[in-house]
Amino acid sequence: MRGFKEPSFQDRAAASSRAKDKALEKMKAAPQPDAAELAERLERRAKREALAAEKSEKARQLREEKQRLLEEKRAEALRKSEKADAPKKSEAEQKAARDARYAARKSRK
Repeated sequence: MRGFKEPSFQDRAAASSRAKDKALEKMKAAPQPDAAELAERLERRAKREALAAEKSEKARQLREEKQRLLEEKRAEALRKSEKADAPKKSEAEQKAARDARYAARKSRK
């Protein structure tokens, strides 16, 4: 019958160390990219970043446009409500405004 802690801590640590060394050797043996490939990677990355920046800029402009339209609608609604709440002019005030418009039209001719 085997012991309680089989393999021992030292055995496990040695196995772990061997596995790390093996992985390190495998990474060192992997071919390194040449300068042309690195340049190509940088170029692709720059293109991706440019597209992402363009996309985010378009999204920002769209958000700003929506916000502007919303503010315009609110302002229009406020103007309409103020216009509806405005007291009606008396008959004399309406006549004076009409006479002023008539006089302005006559002076332009």
